Formats: sequence, structure tokens, C-alpha cells
Amino acid sequence: MTMVSKFFAGVLLANAVPHGVSAVQGRQFPSPFASPPGVGLSGPVTNAAWSAVNAVGGAALLGRGGLDQRNRAAVTAGAVAMGFFLAHYFGKNSSHSATGTGTGPAADPVPGPGPAAG
Repeated sequence: MTMVSKFFAGVLLANAVPHGVSAVQGRQFPSPFASPPGVGLSGPVTNAAWSAVNAVGGAALLGRGGLDQRNRAAVTAGAVAMGFFLAHYFGKNSSHSATGTGTGPAADPVPGPGPAAG
């Protein structure tokens, strides 16, 4: 059970990062509290709180004391797995997709000076 808890510690710690970064940047970011959950945008305070919950949960699952090589590998595997999941999920569902399929700022054309007066 220890390696499973360490894996989920890595998952929670990795999930704390994008929410915390968005919060300190003052940006909205999807959270489970948005409508619809995980797709709609939540404000910075909500994301700061969700980041803190994830960080505290991850730290609690890590526990006190050192980690042996197997437990470090489990934490790393959880963090890497969550990183790939988040990249896939938000890359597919983001309204700010740079692929041009979204409706956010990255999908909009770069504003320019407009047509020349003639």
C-alpha cells in the first residue's frame, strides 16, 4: 500500500502546480468547482485553494521521513503520469488551444494594424 500512496502523492503534488501557477498569475483556470467541472473556468482564489488542498494531500501521503528508491520512483511515476494526463486533457479541452481549434486568445488571429488606408 505504501507505493500506491506515494504514487497518489505524486499525482496530487503535480496537480497542485498548474492551479497554483494560475492563481499567482491572477488567471482563471479549469477546476472541479467550475461549471462544467474541469472544463469551465474558476477564479484565482478558487485555484489557490484547490492547489493548497492538492499540496497538503500530497504532502500527507508522502508522510514523514525519507523515501527509499522504490518510493521515490512511485512518487515520480505518479507525477509524470499526472503531467501527461493533464497535458492530454487540457490540450484537448482547452479553449485556449494554440492549434486553432479553440475559441480563446491563442486561437484568434494576431491583431495587426488593419488594412492600409488607401
